[in-house]
This record gives sequence, structure tokens and C-alpha cells, in this order.
Amino acid sequence: MDLTGTRVAVLVEQKYEEMEVWYPVYRLREAGCEVVLVGPEAGKIYPSKLGYPAKADMAAADVTADQFQAVVIPGGFSPDYIRRSEPMLKLVRDAHAQGKPLAAICHGPWVLCSTTALRGRRATGYFSIKDDMVNAGATFLDAEVVVDGNVITSRKPDDLPAFMAAIIQMLGSGHASR
Repeated sequence: MDLTGTRVAVLVEQKYEEMEVWYPVYRLREAGCEVVLVGPEAGKIYPSKLGYPAKADMAAADVTADQFQAVVIPGGFSPDYIRRSEPMLKLVRDAHAQGKPLAAICHGPWVLCSTTALRGRRATGYFSIKDDMVNAGATFLDAEVVVDGNVITSRKPDDLPAFMAAIIQMLGSGHASR
């Protein structure tokens, strides 16, 4: 699917899961998307759980949801840091309010727990955050990918092929242009 002209934010923070940042980045670029790594600080290098660097292209405080057709939230321990950044949460909240695809994998739904995005939705994530997701209003399902409205969730790195297929399908359907 050709997604040329589609701009996607991938959130980065320290201790991210390598596969959950780089697989989406490269797969989306392969589909023609412009991928922007958004972190708390532009130009800062955020190390993964194993130390692999991800340099933020832009700071969350300097972007708006209007600039992107979707937001991808990786897992690892980075969601716990992302949740501490009001500009990062504002980007996610605003994208959700605009009905844009929000895709979160593994511990990524933790960020959604700090918004209203999970309220009344079916979703999945890493099993250890199930209670947090349920307390945020989600019906938790144990599935490789769950799509409910504009929210796409997956459990773990093994689910990345299904996760990315769902993101690309949603972007290709024009859902992101709303």
C-alpha cells in the first residue's frame, strides 16, 4: 500500500523496546510514510533498554496532532517516562480527540491509560498492565491485535506483523484524514 504523504509520529523516550520502535519506523517508511520520532526534547538521544539510540526529530512541545495522521506508542519501559511528560500526553490526547489512529503495543497502552482513549473500548497490551487498562475503562482481550475505533493495540513484539498490518490498513482506509 502506498502511503506517500502520510505523516506518522512515533514516540520515543528512554528504555524503549527496540523492536517496537524500529519495526514500525521502517515498515511505515517502506509504505511511503514520513515518520517523525517525537520525544520530550528535539535532538536528544534516547537509549533503548539495551542502549540502542533513537534521536528525537522533534520535541512534543513543538508539534501538534494536526501535523500527523497517526501516533505510534512503543513499549518497553518508555511508556512510564512518556506518561510523565505533559507535552507527550497532550499530543496523544489531541490525536485521540481528532479521531486519528493511536497505535500502542506492549506497555504502550500505559500511555493511553493516562488519557480517555481506552474508556469503553476493547484493547490489549502486555499482561502485566491488564489491571491498569481495565481501570482506565478498557475491556481487556488477549489477542495479537485489537482494533476498536481509532485505537489499535497489541501485546508484545511477536505481534508486530499483525500490529503493523492493522496500522497500515487503517491509514490506507483514509481513517487518518479525519
